[in-house]
Amino acid sequence: MARATAHPDHSLISSEDVHGTDVIGADDEVIGEIDHLLIEKTSGRVAYAVMSFGGLLGLAHSHYPIPWSALKYDKSVAGYRTGITVDQLRNAPEFSDDSWTDRDWETRAHQHFGAQTYWGR
Repeated sequence: MARATAHPDHSLISSEDVHGTDVIGADDEVIGEIDHLLIEKTSGRVAYAVMSFGGLLGLAHSHYPIPWSALKYDKSVAGYRTGITVDQLRNAPEFSDDSWTDRDWETRAHQHFGAQTYWGR
């Protein structure tokens, strides 16, 4: 069950409450859930939600970072909606542990998902 509903009337939410919240894709199906968030140290901005796929979609990784700007909370489904499709997830730029320090990878990932970069706001 989505935990982002712990305090539905609050504008702020604990990252603990975001963990396990469903992500609903472009086809209105649950495509995964949020495992954890990645926060830029200096600005405090959330950069990515790392989604857990639980072996879905035939992806090589069971976890994949999705730009936070590609997700919007929707009270009606108690989860995060995204325009991201299963095909986009399957064809996303390859991710590795070195990707966190590779601005080129980050730029390609944001462009691939049609999301605003966290560093350009």
